[in-house]
Amino acid sequence: MTEIKSYKFDEFLRQDAGRYRLFLVYGPDRGLVSERAGLIARASGVPLDDPFSVMKLDIGDVEGDPGRIVDEVNAIGLFGGSRLVWVRAGGNDKALTSALNTLSENPPESAYLIIEAGDLRKGTAMRKAAESARQIAAIPCYADDARALNALIDQTLGEAELRITPQARQLLVSMIGGDRLATRNEIEKLALYGRGLEMITEEDVAAVIGDASAISADDAVDAVLSGDVAALRHAMAKVSQSKTPIFMILNGCIRQFHLLDQMRAEMESKRVAASQVIQSHGRQIFFRRKPIFEKALSAWNGNAAERALRMLSDAVLNTRRYPALEESIAMHTLLALTLRSNRRGG
Repeated sequence: MTEIKSYKFDEFLRQDAGRYRLFLVYGPDRGLVSERAGLIARASGVPLDDPFSVMKLDIGDVEGDPGRIVDEVNAIGLFGGSRLVWVRAGGNDKALTSALNTLSENPPESAYLIIEAGDLRKGTAMRKAAESARQIAAIPCYADDARALNALIDQTLGEAELRITPQARQLLVSMIGGDRLATRNEIEKLALYGRGLEMITEEDVAAVIGDASAISADDAVDAVLSGDVAALRHAMAKVSQSKTPIFMILNGCIRQFHLLDQMRAEMESKRVAASQVIQSHGRQIFFRRKPIFEKALSAWNGNAAERALRMLSDAVLNTRRYPALEESIAMHTLLALTLRSNRRGG
């Protein structure tokens, strides 16, 4: 089993990635999946702008031809050199599982295979195929926790030679996460805004991160957690009018459900009340939102929170596949979760 823990990925990329030809990058954070797949592709040394060396496929390209991936990996490049086959998938897939099993028995010598997948539950065939083979690097990508978000803030602002106040950092952490690419974009936007400033303050964070109607986004997420359908419809109407990107709403929900999942697990393992858990996570929750979280912890147990995260991850993927339908896809998912929030303890 060769599973690369999230905190070891940078070290793996520097020291060990060159020993592998087969990579499965998966998880609910589609932005982080995409980012890490891109880093592996660049580390391979294959020229990514050469169409004769790189073959990019979507899952729809191989569904009717399960042997295509193996054929592409074993194909000889027109001008020699290494070859990269890069597949973007949704979730567990028989064709991809079959390809991983076949290629792990006889890994390619002059080609690389990178598979991007969504959230694969433990025990799914594709994940088992990767984790049971030493020749495959399995790289799970989960939403950034507070430690990872702070590291990203330090890295990005440090490169711009900027400092940030503790209060501004807390506000920034509360407004980002859920999707690595979106998180990077927001922090980089803040760094660009902060050029020439001695210190980034709460007002700066609110001005930059809030300029995409973050208040409306927060209202939508709070409506979902509260089970308030009318508030959700009102917030989504404001989101639509203000041209706020739909991914901000979905990513906000992903971030909050990950936090709920962690808090619920702590409640059950330590046998403590919701109020105590909320107190211990105080830095991650704005004080005005603590009553909302207390209610949500009563409505969502661990299994239900995991199902919600899968629904949200699927919604993010589908909005990217069908951008013309993103508002409908998001609204359908958020409405289902809002209705579910009204059921307690299930």
